[in-house]
Amino acid sequence: MAVTPELTEVAEPAPASSPERPARRPSGFAALLLRLHFYAGVMVAPFLVVAAVTGLLYTVTPQLDAMLYGDKLTVATPGSTALPLAEQIAAARAAHPNGTLAAVQPGSGDETTRVVFSQPELGENQHTVYVDPYTADVRGQLTTWWGSTPATTWLDDLHRNLHLGDLGRHYSELAASWLWVLALGGIVLWWRRRRSVRGMLTPDLSARRGVRRTRGWHAATGVWLAVGLLILSATGLTWSRYAGGNFTIALDTLDANRPALEVPGATASAGGHHGGGGDSPSEADPAAADTVLRVARDNGLTGPVELTLPETGGQAWTVAGIDNTWPVGLDRVAVDPATATVVARSDFADWPVLAQLSKLGVQAHMGVLFGPANQILLAALAIGLLCVILWGYRMWWQRRPTRTDRRALTGAAPARGAWLGLPAWVIVVGVPVVFAVGWAMPLLGVPLVIFLLVDAVVGGLRGRRAGAPR
Repeated sequence: MAVTPELTEVAEPAPASSPERPARRPSGFAALLLRLHFYAGVMVAPFLVVAAVTGLLYTVTPQLDAMLYGDKLTVATPGSTALPLAEQIAAARAAHPNGTLAAVQPGSGDETTRVVFSQPELGENQHTVYVDPYTADVRGQLTTWWGSTPATTWLDDLHRNLHLGDLGRHYSELAASWLWVLALGGIVLWWRRRRSVRGMLTPDLSARRGVRRTRGWHAATGVWLAVGLLILSATGLTWSRYAGGNFTIALDTLDANRPALEVPGATASAGGHHGGGGDSPSEADPAAADTVLRVARDNGLTGPVELTLPETGGQAWTVAGIDNTWPVGLDRVAVDPATATVVARSDFADWPVLAQLSKLGVQAHMGVLFGPANQILLAALAIGLLCVILWGYRMWWQRRPTRTDRRALTGAAPARGAWLGLPAWVIVVGVPVVFAVGWAMPLLGVPLVIFLLVDAVVGGLRGRRAGAPR
């Protein structure tokens, strides 16, 4: 649940038929959680709205690509037998004489063959030529990023950093860092009110119009979305700037990264975040592509694959499965074209569990792991999150004072400093935990520490001024 501006743990009078029980007297932990959930929701929700809207737009990129680039990505009339890859590569080279041949993705069915050229002036981008595999006719050319079309790349950057570079990445990391805290905190607060699984999954439809009914929809919808939101939060953090860097350090420490494909004589292996090809210069003979592909097929690499050329002639080629739809086909082999043999292999089944989960999570986050069903699920999560946030802000507005002498635009925040009533042992344990979280996820930990310090200091000062005990 994204934001629950419920301002007190004291339940309002409810009809006898309502299944909602009176809320329990708030403990120090509940008071802290309530106040944290409220303020985090109010302040982080705008970032979550941006992430949800841009993510919703990204879910339709396959259909958008088909609309904008269908003439390049597909052929109108698939043939029965594809021409040799060498002939298709020659046609692409004739259409695009500049750049270094970097990779080839053979087309099948109605898909065109993608011939990728690297050019220093393009940086991380490549130039992709689309060739009809049955006629060797060039269907078109695009500047791509790890295989993504310009439209998909634009929407991807919009979702990740708002086209602001590293500075913009802070927004998405902040949203992902706090999303799981808001979701789990909302579940705890809702459980304190409903005290049953069935009660948590259903809003109080018998409640009269007002904050209780809004809170019911906000909280129950958040419970239904919770698992998906937690997955989005975790997977989004894996490639964030700071938390993602710490996640990489953890994988290195645990030796849980994707195994490298030890290609004899090569300086690097292929692959990228979005499954695209490498961009290293190549002097290898493109005519060997058909031999390399045949050997890879004979050794079990079915489905879509990408052939990455070596840096120099005489070295092994890399053939990698690029099927990110479940069950994924991500095995890789190194093929020596001179001997037509596999000289190295790395199968997805042999990856460490953390590396497998990370890869699958990223693909699910991008909406490709389960095909169209994945897109629909992500769209539902994005729309549901927007509704939860809207209901949260509506609660804040509904709790506003309406008396003539006490009018306000919004309701008051939960009481400050009530968490100082926590047992000493909880504070002793909690302080190192907060600092550990702050190190692992700085855009969660730093704001959290600031909130706790300010909350404690201001609460203590106001208590002294009022003559109340600290």
